[in-house]
Amino acid sequence: MRKVLVSGCFDMMHSGHIAFLKTAANYGQVYACIGSDETVFSLKGRYPIVNQAERKYCLEALACVHEARVSRGDGHLDFLPELLEIKPNVFVVNADGDSPEKQALMSQHGIEYIVLDRIPAENLPPRSTTALRAVCDIPFRLDLAGGWLDQPFVNALAGGPVITISVEPTHEFNSRSGMSSSTRKAAIELWKTQIPDGNREVLAKTLFCYENPPGTTEIAGSQDAIGLVYPGLNGIFYGETNSYWPSKIETINNNDTLSWLEAHLWLLPLGEREDGYSVLENTHIGKEAAAALAAAANNLFQAAQNQDAIALGKAMTASFEAQIAMFPNMCTPQIQSTIQDTYAETPDILGHKLSGAGGGGYLVLFSEKPVHNTLQIKIRRAAN
Repeated sequence: MRKVLVSGCFDMMHSGHIAFLKTAANYGQVYACIGSDETVFSLKGRYPIVNQAERKYCLEALACVHEARVSRGDGHLDFLPELLEIKPNVFVVNADGDSPEKQALMSQHGIEYIVLDRIPAENLPPRSTTALRAVCDIPFRLDLAGGWLDQPFVNALAGGPVITISVEPTHEFNSRSGMSSSTRKAAIELWKTQIPDGNREVLAKTLFCYENPPGTTEIAGSQDAIGLVYPGLNGIFYGETNSYWPSKIETINNNDTLSWLEAHLWLLPLGEREDGYSVLENTHIGKEAAAALAAAANNLFQAAQNQDAIALGKAMTASFEAQIAMFPNMCTPQIQSTIQDTYAETPDILGHKLSGAGGGGYLVLFSEKPVHNTLQIKIRRAAN
């Protein structure tokens, strides 16, 4: 009989898991590889509710599962040691778990790759663990323009804003993907499940200092902490002061503006940035590029408030091009090819950039029309 490999967290076993596994069993004997507790924490910033031994026990009790194992690897390909041992004929994922990285691995080993839609069993509601669990309410952060201006070695050359949005945790964004997952982990350590009430700047400074204790050699920029703590759309302005902290923070919480942004932003998953990959090699940091970055960020902030889609898309791309001029390693040849292919499929895209420091993560697209294989986000609003 053919061997079928599936992988996942399988936390809080529910009908969606059962439907997926029963469908996978149509292709052969199912070998289920579950992410270890530590791997789940490293990728998602929180531990599973059900530990790995219990998750393995539950899977092994299912008639549609031939064998369950705890994956010994790490990252999104944590099942690689098991794959090499089991030598499956087929690898099955649901649409949420599909990635170019997995596709390439299966192609390399001659394994059939099947993507299943998340279809609930008859008369049952759609289920996902993310929707069922008591989700940590601490948001993520996405920068739209001006990234790197929060670093003194850039803002000393040209002052200007980093434009961020606070993103509701409706998706489990990858680690090392430019969504401030490291800062979010620090916030979870500090505050557990939600940001406390209080002065937002004081809270952001507390988080920034917690993530960057004395002796830290590579300081995480303050836009990460500020972008998490402040809801809505934020203009975080850094003067030419060679400083880690901004001179002012402007927040836009107008619902019309935020809804307009949500309708135009599309995130294409690229896979997490590889361990050891440095975007700080081969840099060309100069005053001209820093000034161009600051100008583009200012233009984007104004375009967002004016709800000018063409101007915003142009400013987003200009900001990204200024970043690439200073930090070429942000954009790998594979990412550049993805950008070209995406524009070929959807020529009406108005602008693009990479999330965070690049090297992977998400291709952020600004478009008035839907973009294939992307996800949309929900911007956090200020509490009334």
